[in-house]
Amino acid sequence: MRPLAELLAEDTFAKADVVRLLGLADPAEIEALRQAAFDRTTATLGDKVHYRGIVEFSNRCALDCRYCGIRKSNRSVPRYTLDVGQVVDAALWCAAAGYGSCVLQSGERRDERFIAFVEDCVTEIRRRSVSKTLPQGLGITLSCGEQDFDAYRRWRKAGAHRYLLRIETTNPALFARIHPPEQRLETRVAALGDLDRAGYQVGTGVMIGLPGQTLDDLADDIGFFAARDIDMIGMGPYIVSAGGAMADEGMMATAPLMSLALKMIAVTRLVLRDVNIAATTALQALVPDGREKGISFGANVTMPNLTPKDVRPNYQLYDGKPCIDEGRLECRSCLEGRVLSAGRRVGWNEWGDSPHYGRRTG
Repeated sequence: MRPLAELLAEDTFAKADVVRLLGLADPAEIEALRQAAFDRTTATLGDKVHYRGIVEFSNRCALDCRYCGIRKSNRSVPRYTLDVGQVVDAALWCAAAGYGSCVLQSGERRDERFIAFVEDCVTEIRRRSVSKTLPQGLGITLSCGEQDFDAYRRWRKAGAHRYLLRIETTNPALFARIHPPEQRLETRVAALGDLDRAGYQVGTGVMIGLPGQTLDDLADDIGFFAARDIDMIGMGPYIVSAGGAMADEGMMATAPLMSLALKMIAVTRLVLRDVNIAATTALQALVPDGREKGISFGANVTMPNLTPKDVRPNYQLYDGKPCIDEGRLECRSCLEGRVLSAGRRVGWNEWGDSPHYGRRTG
């Protein structure tokens, strides 16, 4: 077996190498992996972390994913949808705060009323956020689930330019276990292709630590990201939701789950090099400094929550979501401190687009 230092210096990795790195258990070896990923991030993307102010504008969902706290069968969660004015106001606060980009996220719907609503929000945000510091307005990422190509095209024309559609797992059997029969892996993969054809920077991601998931599965997920030329990765630990249908299946203990999630970020950085990787809120749900740890293991994006506080508790995909009661200004100052403590600085008033997207599209 090759020395670890030699493996970490490589530019290409076989699946066996990926499995080995994901399975590291010795603290000194994990630290070597972390440092390699941190250094690779610095070399390929610089030392900035970019913000995506997230607005969770609706928790109404037409799907019934078994792991999710806002699935349609959960009758205990109060449902809400913000109006266009509320969404735009949150985005404009984001622009004024120097974040540079926002994310509009919701439960998954495919009706015309929903599609037109998102289109109106994107149009207004792009128009009203133009300024001297943001001459093209806010960068806009959407995370609104599977749609048909026409919906993606309309939202792209309105001004959205990044789209996150998490695939959750690329193992067909595992995908079938965590979704109802009408949801199919093949259609999820096809939707990623539609997003690429519509001209988006394409993002996806997986849950880490799902019941029954193996290191081979996670290595295959990373291989999928590479084969599909994905631009952005948003992934995090699987955390049980009381509103889901998998609570009785349990979850990994906190320490090994956090370790696996961080190793997944680091190995993805080493393999994919110049993609954007998010330090997700779910990391902070496991440990208080989870997002800082994610950044130190190779993440370069983070998403402060701009959802109005009165509805924020109703958008919990998993239990223990942090920052439910934190105000926007509190979050801004707290998060900057977290970024600086991880040895990075904030990319204020910048879109922070994926360099991978620029490279693959020329």
